Order: sequence, then structure tokens, then C-alpha cells
Amino acid sequence: MGDSSRNVDMGQLMAFSDDLIRVLKDKRDINSVTQCLEHSKALRSSCDSDFNEVQSLLQDYQKRIDICKKKTEEAKSEVAADAEIDLLQKELEEEIEKEHLLMDEINNEINDLELQSISVQERRQALKKLEKDDMRAERMLSLYASVTNIIPNLDDQSKISGHIVDKDKKVVERFEFDSTKIDPVDACNGIWKMISS
Repeated sequence: MGDSSRNVDMGQLMAFSDDLIRVLKDKRDINSVTQCLEHSKALRSSCDSDFNEVQSLLQDYQKRIDICKKKTEEAKSEVAADAEIDLLQKELEEEIEKEHLLMDEINNEINDLELQSISVQERRQALKKLEKDDMRAERMLSLYASVTNIIPNLDDQSKISGHIVDKDKKVVERFEFDSTKIDPVDACNGIWKMISS
């Protein structure tokens, strides 16, 4: 097992390390999606409030329409003058027109809410994917550490640094190479020499 772990292709190892570094660098996506999620909650709360207000207005208009219908029926039963009936009929038609306009507005609001809900669901899926990618990156880092016995330090990108862990000897050795002064291949060779010694 000791020999097979040291026969790892250097090109593959470097490609895996580069991929891992890129994945672990970008936390802006997670922060952006989290912020979008918070905004969507606030938007949903605002939309719910608007919906309740519109529903209250709709009930109020329905009451007014009912009152107008009652007045119309009373007027007809009292055989009121034609002018008064016409006036009540016109008032009723205006209220019905207002109700139709309000219903159209409510339908538009509902459509907007549905579109926003879809957008929030897409953002949630994106956040889940980012979390899954983050876990995958953590597992890859653990895998690289167990295969190579190297734990890289990814905080400072100006240098190549980290720790070499030898579980058998119970030793942790720190390494650091200035990437501006040393060739990456020479740095790799130096790290492999430290591992094998």
C-alpha cells in the first residue's frame, strides 16, 4: 500500500490540486445565493401582506355590490322613478367594472408571485448544488491529504505552503515555497523529497 500511494501520476495530482484550490477559493457564490434567499423571504412576506390587503379590498367591494343590488331591488319593489333606477343601475355597473379591474389586478399579482416562487426555487436548487460542491471539495481535500500526506494551506496564494503529516512517525512538518522565486516543478519535487524522507 505504501508503494502504490507513492506511484501517483504527478500530472493527475497537480490537476486534482488545482481543481481543489479553485473550488475552495470562491465562497462568493454561496454568500450571493444566501443573500438572494433572504431577499426572497422578505419579498414573499411583502407579497403576502399585499395579497391580504387586496383580498380585504375585494371583500369590501363585494359588500358594496351587495348593498347596490339590495338598493336596486328595493327601488324596483317600490316602483321608484326611472331616473333613480337608471342611476342605481349605473352605480351597480360601475361597481361591477371596479370588481373586474380588481380581479385582473389580483390575477396579475398572483402570476407575479408564482414567477417569484419559481425564481426562489431555482435559487434554492443552486444553493443546494453549491453546498454539494463544497462537501465534494472537502472530501477531495481529505482524499488528497490521506493519499499524499499533504495538507495544503490555501489561505495565502502568493506561496506554496502546508504541512506534511506522517501518521507512522507522528510527525507534522511544515513546508513553504515562494511561488515567485521557485519553479512549480521544483517546488513539487521538493515536497516529494520531504514526503519520502
